[in-house]
Formats: sequence, structure tokens, C-alpha cells
Amino acid sequence: PCGADGWAQDAVPPGAAFVAAASYRGPGNNDTRSNKALPILLWWSGSLFPHFPGDTERIDCPRGSCLVTRSRRVARHRRTKALIFYGTDFRAYEAPLPRLPHQTWALFHEESPMNNYVLSHSPGIRLFNYTATFRRESDYPLTLQWLPGTGYLRAPAVPLAEKDAWRRKGYGPVLYMQSHCDVPSDRDRYVRELMKYIQVDSYGKCLHNRELPSERLRDTSTATTEDSEFMTFIARYKFHLALENAICDDYMTEKLWRPMHLGAVPVYRGSPAVRDWMPNNLSIILIDDFESPRELAKYLDFLDKNGKEYLKYLEYKNTGGIKNQFLLESLEKREWGVNDMTLPNYLNGFECFICDQENTRVKEEQEHKKSRGKIPAPRPHIAQFKHMGCPMPTPGFGSVEDLSEGDSWKEMWLQDYWQSLDQGEALTAMIHRNESHQGRFWDYMHEIFLKRTKQH
Repeated sequence: PCGADGWAQDAVPPGAAFVAAASYRGPGNNDTRSNKALPILLWWSGSLFPHFPGDTERIDCPRGSCLVTRSRRVARHRRTKALIFYGTDFRAYEAPLPRLPHQTWALFHEESPMNNYVLSHSPGIRLFNYTATFRRESDYPLTLQWLPGTGYLRAPAVPLAEKDAWRRKGYGPVLYMQSHCDVPSDRDRYVRELMKYIQVDSYGKCLHNRELPSERLRDTSTATTEDSEFMTFIARYKFHLALENAICDDYMTEKLWRPMHLGAVPVYRGSPAVRDWMPNNLSIILIDDFESPRELAKYLDFLDKNGKEYLKYLEYKNTGGIKNQFLLESLEKREWGVNDMTLPNYLNGFECFICDQENTRVKEEQEHKKSRGKIPAPRPHIAQFKHMGCPMPTPGFGSVEDLSEGDSWKEMWLQDYWQSLDQGEALTAMIHRNESHQGRFWDYMHEIFLKRTKQH
């Protein structure tokens, strides 16, 4: 799944090479059941189905086997135990209704919270039983999906002498490369202010003030594929402005990891919990540690002129420089790999996770029936707010009160965020009332709107 951000548009995560990969069957087990006896998992978002070229596949996971399919013909089948949704494609007004009591819903959403704010509110996320999101609290966390491993962080940096020579040629100390401009984090508003106090070379469509040196580098596909000429060019900058398109705990993308790989210091705004994942205590500069863009500019200028202080931010590249045990253990423990053929990619991994959950549930339900109620029925597992739970967007600089009435960011993202809450509530109400007609969704939305306006 390709995102909608990045210097051109979001680069595809390194783990997304699954598109052309041979079908992954799972680690294997001793499940002797025939295909006709297996639980079925339906990829409701068929475009993500990680098996090629067919529509249906048997997978052999640690606790048992399942049939996985993207054919919606089985949507109402009694053996279809789980529906898997892709968060970016999930629309409350298109959800399959009525919701069947024997089916769980699973959510895969590694992309930006801006792609679907329904999932950032309790009513929206609690529609799902199992989750794979960027948040570490989700059932199958995808937090480090952009980080192939520690070797990626240890790649050598451009020598400081070369960066200083680059500066003497008239290039700025700070790089900004963004072509997705109107986003919830409102990053351009901040960068525009920062530009008043320090030279920022901006090559993307947003706040564009400088041209890339060749036509080839200007080709947006070059920037998203970690092309070596492009990487060499941007590695000469001392600082990269790394501002995510939306703010949420543990939402960290190539905007953070790529500059670290290149040995440029990220000037970062994104996950409020980003420090938890950093290789050591001094590897990035957090925008929110500074009172104002002017203060930040002063500090960047100080580092630009003091090489010894600047190089402290790159010490994680030295032998033994990655000191964060939490980061090392998280990379070690994750069950999926990024560009690693010895491990499943995260789609196949999540699919096996769901298969194992469903096989366990089937067994527990059988034991409950056999015991005539002496053994309790399995309790449904329900996703929690913190599996996504992203905060309301705030302006990139200044406060909401400072924004003019017709400000396009305010009209777009604040409205989207709060309307998404209503959508989650409307779908929840429809499910509780066993609605089967999707078309009634907007009646429910209207009802909620009227209730809200009465309360105010």
C-alpha cells in the first residue's frame, strides 16, 4: 500500500516488496484437517491480499491452518470467521451489514492517521477485534516498519569537511523536501516561520525555493526509491526537516529513519514518544523542545558553526553507539522482516496472527458447547482506544484562535477529525440495531448531528 506523502508521495515501506513475492504459506504445523474444515479469513480489502496469483490460499500457521481469500462470495459463510480490513480503505458508510455474530473484524493500518480519523476515536477503533497499527499497544504492532535493522542506522555519514564545503557553495544547513502540502500536522506553517531565521533549501512542491540539479533527480519516482544519486545529494545536508504529515504516538516514517541512515540530523516533529525509539540520547532534534522557530534556528546555527557539537548527534553510527535496549529488543523480537527473505512480511505475519486467534476461538467455543455451559464461552477481544487514538490536529505554528476564519487547514482537518467521531458512532449504532441497509448510514449521521446541536 502506497501512502500519500513523502517528498513526492510517500515512499512504499521497505517491507512492501511483498507485491511480487511468492505466496507465503506460514511456518507449518501438524494440522491434518482438509481445506473444507478450516476457518476462512476474508480479506475484505482485496487489494492487500498477500498471495499471488490466486484468490484463495491455505496458510499453515503455528496454532493451526486457515483458508484465506479475497472472494467476497464467502462473506456470509458460517466458516468465515474473520474479515480483514485495510484502514485507509475502511469507510463507515460501506461497512458490511448486518454484522454477523460469529465473525470478528481485524484492522490492518500502518499508514498515516490522516488517512482515516474514524480509527482515532473510541467508537471507530472499537468496531474491531484485532489490530495491526503503528502503535506499540496494538495487537500486532507495526511500529518499526520503516526500519530494516540496526545496520541501516549505522551506514556511514558524509564527512563533516564535505558538508562544510557544501555550505561554502551556498547551500543551506537545512533541507526540506515535501510535496504533500495540506496535511493535518500543518508542517508548512511551521517551516515558513522557521525560514525567516535560517536558510532552508526546499526542493519539493511545498514552500519550493530551490531546484534539484538535474532533471533525473526532479523525477518524483527517483526520490521514493532511495536512488543512490538522490541519496548522495541529500546526504550532504547537515539537517533534514523531518515533519510527519500527522501527529500520533509511534507514527514514525521514512522522514525520520532515512536522514538517520544518511547521517543528516533529523529536526523532527511527529510521534510525541519518538525518544523511546532513538538509538541513543542525542540523535535527533525535537522541534517541540524549542519555544519558537527562532530559538530552534539559533540552535541549528550554533551546531552548524561548531562541528564538534554537531558530530555528537552522529555518535550512534560508531561501534557500540546504539545504546537503546528497547530499540534493539524490539527489532530482535518482531516476527516480520523488512527486506528480509528469512521472515514473513507484516501482511502475512498479521494473517497468521488472526488465523491463530480464530483457531483458538473455535476450540474454546467447541469446549463451551461440549461442556453444556460449564466451561465459559470465550470473551470477545475488543480493540482499545490506544491501538490508534490519535489527538486532534493542531496548527503547525500558533494557536487555533490565531487562525483567520477562512483558513483552509482549519476548515479541512478539524472538521474531518470531528466528523469522523460521528461516523464511528453512527456505524456502532447501526450494528447494535442489527441494520442491514448501508443506505441508512446518513440518517444515523443526521440523528447524531441533531443530538449534538441540542447539547450545545
